[in-house]
Amino acid sequence: MEDFCAKFVSQKISKTRWRPLPPGSLQTAETFATGSWDNEENYVSLWSIGDFGNVDSDGGFEGEHQLLCDIKHHGDVMDLQFFDQERIVTASSTGCVTVFLHHPNNQTLSVSQQWTTAHYHTGPGSPSRSNAPCTGVVCDNPEIVTVGEDGRINLFRADHKEAVRTIVWEVHFHPSNPDHLFTCSEDGSLWHWDASTDVPEKSSLFNQGVRSSTFLSHSISNQANVHQSLISSWLSTDPAKDRIEITSLLPSRTLSVNSLDVLGPCLVCGTDAEAIYVTRQLFS
Repeated sequence: MEDFCAKFVSQKISKTRWRPLPPGSLQTAETFATGSWDNEENYVSLWSIGDFGNVDSDGGFEGEHQLLCDIKHHGDVMDLQFFDQERIVTASSTGCVTVFLHHPNNQTLSVSQQWTTAHYHTGPGSPSRSNAPCTGVVCDNPEIVTVGEDGRINLFRADHKEAVRTIVWEVHFHPSNPDHLFTCSEDGSLWHWDASTDVPEKSSLFNQGVRSSTFLSHSISNQANVHQSLISSWLSTDPAKDRIEITSLLPSRTLSVNSLDVLGPCLVCGTDAEAIYVTRQLFS
């Protein structure tokens, strides 16, 4: 612990991120951002470590991280990423996505852009629109992608007031075969995500006896892999099993596909095109 410098900040810290260095820079990282959560007031803060490890004239460490500036953040900071050298993007438990701008001349942070209802719940059991936490954000200038507990993936651009695109309205695992996942989206897509591509008897996948015998044959041939075989395909860390086949189930894009349900070989979905699509041959 001698190489660490601790500073108590009276906040629970949920996220920490180093500010990226300019391309080609030979410097070491000196500035980082933090976000807090589960406090009466949460903050996004920018810190500098200066000359880490050097001793000043008073015998103290010059490298102790110093607060450059901070700004109040509405809700818990669920995620935090640098958009570029001056801008920080945060995901909030309120469903809001905010871009903060750092002003190095006077060491302040201000709100540059904000999407207050980036993620929200609608439908039965919810008010007309209730906030859903935004749980993650990733940046690739000029684009920002967010995910939330409402099941949506949003694509934003820093210079746009609205989302450029919104994806995944509902997500359903097949009730008896969780290697199969079905999603519908506002963009009119209805997708089948198949993680069972390593199973040879694919045409008989819904025959539980065949699936069981396949599992047993694998177990007998390789007892060391029994525990691994019990792990869901979606959670497997084996690169050889990390293959997913994605199939578009609708013949052409339509208006928003708002809801779906699946049972056995049967699937039903409803759309904003005032049409209901039904199939009883999902796996033929």
